[in-house]
Amino acid sequence: MSVEESLNVRSDSKCELCSAADKLTVYEVPPESKATVDDSVLLCGNCRNQIENPEIMDVNHWRCLNDSMWSQTPAVQILAWRMLTRLKDEGWPQDLLEMLYLDDETLAWAKATGEDQNSEREVKHLDSNGAVLVAGDSVTLIKDLSVKGANFTAKRGTAVRGISLVDDNPEHIEGKIEGQRIVILTKFVKKSN
Repeated sequence: MSVEESLNVRSDSKCELCSAADKLTVYEVPPESKATVDDSVLLCGNCRNQIENPEIMDVNHWRCLNDSMWSQTPAVQILAWRMLTRLKDEGWPQDLLEMLYLDDETLAWAKATGEDQNSEREVKHLDSNGAVLVAGDSVTLIKDLSVKGANFTAKRGTAVRGISLVDDNPEHIEGKIEGQRIVILTKFVKKSN
């Protein structure tokens, strides 16, 4: 029996990720596929296209992983893990990823393509002109800002030296104005030279 015939039997002639029954092809799970039943899956054209071309990702299509991630087939588990890792910033995939258990050997295979590193996005803080801000920079306010809780207004043109970046929010920085440490929206500052 050929690999494709074996996969059709295993998957009941359906995509092993989304259960679609049209345009099914054998997909060898990288990086070290030997074109065997154990390291291949049967995929529909839609799943295969999105796996191979991440820029055309339809996030809602991958809600199917809620079911397919429980497959007993390691190759299917690996693809589910990789897609959930790619999409984890969407919220719901992170929840599924936390539930998915892969043994050490399967997890090593899943991480072999570096999918977990590619998903790390660097948060960039940009001022009102699009200049990149880094910790320690000096900025100037471009608008009068009412400082809540401190009962004063930070005037336009005020210099803020030695800013700190808010790690998880690219729109916020911290700085001292009139002795008060405050959070400032990056859209209201420009970087000083």
